[in-house]
Amino acid sequence: MSVICLLHGEEAARIGQLIVYGTPTLLAYLLGAIPFGYLIAKGRGGEDIRAAGSGNIGATNVMRVVGAGAGAITLLLDAAKGYFAVWLAGRVTEGNVTWMMVAALAVILGHLFPVWLKFRGGRGVATGLGALLVICATAVLAAAVIWLVVVFIWRYVSVGSIVASAALPLLTYWLYAPGYEPPWPVSLGVTLAALLIIAKHRPNLARLMAGTESRLTLGKSK
Repeated sequence: MSVICLLHGEEAARIGQLIVYGTPTLLAYLLGAIPFGYLIAKGRGGEDIRAAGSGNIGATNVMRVVGAGAGAITLLLDAAKGYFAVWLAGRVTEGNVTWMMVAALAVILGHLFPVWLKFRGGRGVATGLGALLVICATAVLAAAVIWLVVVFIWRYVSVGSIVASAALPLLTYWLYAPGYEPPWPVSLGVTLAALLIIAKHRPNLARLMAGTESRLTLGKSK
């Protein structure tokens, strides 16, 4: 009887730990699903950002449709929700990098497929940047430099985002910790995050192929 009780106690402890550790994952998705770009555009002019410009709720489209200030605020808030979701997971799980990576993927998925907007979300670049900054800041900063260089040269935000996302798994492998490979959940999670973000840029790739993709300009489009 004591052995059975002990087994039941261990099982209950594992279930309890799973609930405690899994809660930040759900919160991460719900945080990611907050459509800041949509809300800011609505608050500024009442326009549904999904029916304007590229139809994306991210910072670039908000900047083009509403203005540079609104785009900057959207960028900061989207990155902040990614950062906070992973930071919270780290606090709850005592720095368990596997659960932090799960939370990073959850907050990115929330942004890409927000339940509040019938799962029609953004591209995930800013949210992914904020989320992965907690896990491997050096790699994310290096990817941001790549993004800046590509956008400066070619003036396409989408191209910068795709190239930086594609480079991120390698950057994480090289820069996670000097002399050490990243844990496999980090390598796998960063790769999945990069693939999700690149896949979400399919409409941009189609416009690039057709020669109709918009170049970066500051402020509202005329």
